[in-house]
Amino acid sequence: MSEQRDDVFLDHLVEIENDPLESIFRLTSLAKYDDYFVYENAGVWTFAGGVLAELWIDSEGVHLNSPEVQRDVSWSGDPFAQVQLLFDELPYLRWCAYGWAAFELTYARAGGPGSRTGGERLLHLVVPRTEVRITGGGAWIRSVDEVELKVVEEALLDCSVTHRPGSYAPVDVRGHGAREYEASVERAVRDIKDRVLDKVVLSRTVPVATELDFVETFIAGRRANNPARSFLMSLDGLDALGFSPEVVVRVENGVVMSQPLAGTRALTADPAENLRLRKELLADPKEVFEHAVSVKAVYDELEQVCNADSLAVGEFMNVRERGSVQHLASRISGRLATGRRAWDAFDAVFPGVTASGVPKEAALAHIREHEPQPRGLYGAAVITFDHEGTLDAALVLRAIYRQRGLTWLRAGGGIVAQSVPSRELEETTEKLGSVARFLVPSVIPAAAEVGGAGSSD
Repeated sequence: MSEQRDDVFLDHLVEIENDPLESIFRLTSLAKYDDYFVYENAGVWTFAGGVLAELWIDSEGVHLNSPEVQRDVSWSGDPFAQVQLLFDELPYLRWCAYGWAAFELTYARAGGPGSRTGGERLLHLVVPRTEVRITGGGAWIRSVDEVELKVVEEALLDCSVTHRPGSYAPVDVRGHGAREYEASVERAVRDIKDRVLDKVVLSRTVPVATELDFVETFIAGRRANNPARSFLMSLDGLDALGFSPEVVVRVENGVVMSQPLAGTRALTADPAENLRLRKELLADPKEVFEHAVSVKAVYDELEQVCNADSLAVGEFMNVRERGSVQHLASRISGRLATGRRAWDAFDAVFPGVTASGVPKEAALAHIREHEPQPRGLYGAAVITFDHEGTLDAALVLRAIYRQRGLTWLRAGGGIVAQSVPSRELEETTEKLGSVARFLVPSVIPAAAEVGGAGSSD
């Protein structure tokens, strides 16, 4: 571990009165940051701007780049051990990293570097130059530069920059790829009945032709959703935003927690209908089975890294409302075994069983063979990780993606032996409604009025 300095970051507390989304709007309006990451976790909103240091995984290995340390190491089968070691070399105290892992990381991990990666980054985490955490009426600013800190403070206090809701350009998500998706469900059900696997999560993609303002879409979507975590990012040419329904894994002070959600019904504007659907969900053998096998799978995975006598299942089969749907939800927690660290827990559960299947290896093989497009962020994770070893990884679902001039939505469902193709298709439509209704197109004049508010997405 490198000698760590405590004089890198400057700290400042600002009293603010506007709501967190207004603050996020002002911060993303700054033309200063081409790369940024917004993360909401349990009432704390974080804006991370610029890049002080970055760590990434690709087919060549694991890489760390900072002003003081540049390292490139190969890996074979266990990249996360190298991730932990390289982060230990950062010469700073009090850092926090933000970023993402791609679904295809699991294929590369199983087959070694170069397995179905196409040279793409498989994990990308950045330690920002400037970080703003918003809680209650205050904003805590940390930056490597005094001028940069002052610019951010002024942006937070600038009441002339206010959010003006845009008009929506919703996308029809019902028909695109419907026939192909139902056929893929039928094929999966046959494999499940032939005992190739017990459950597999299959997805479909819906392209978005409209040029979107990702900041405006994030604000509109967040006001209409109630996620476990939310995120908005623009990192190295990849833009994404989402309203994550569940936590893949959280590690803090040696305690590990995972919150699988599986089993779905729609959430409507009618409370009586929602209650009827809730009762139907709790009584549906297919949904209950899908949830139970998912909980058992996560429990078994955490047994690999936790003290066995510390593992417990809490809140079993509660119903959680997430945007346009309601899910069966449980919580598994335990304490890390001696010698285990946060990335060991992430390694044990990634990708989340509720976005892959059971047994996971068979489900991943099925997805790899039958889904025509790489998943990338879909079904993977957005991640925060800090100098104290606290790791928070949220499942990337209910999200919008943009890269290389293309924008798209994606949603899926857990397929088991009792699955009916038409119902599984309808479930993807219900899930897509969490974001598809709140797409805000880019409007250049409106962005210019607030000093480039739409330019940073």
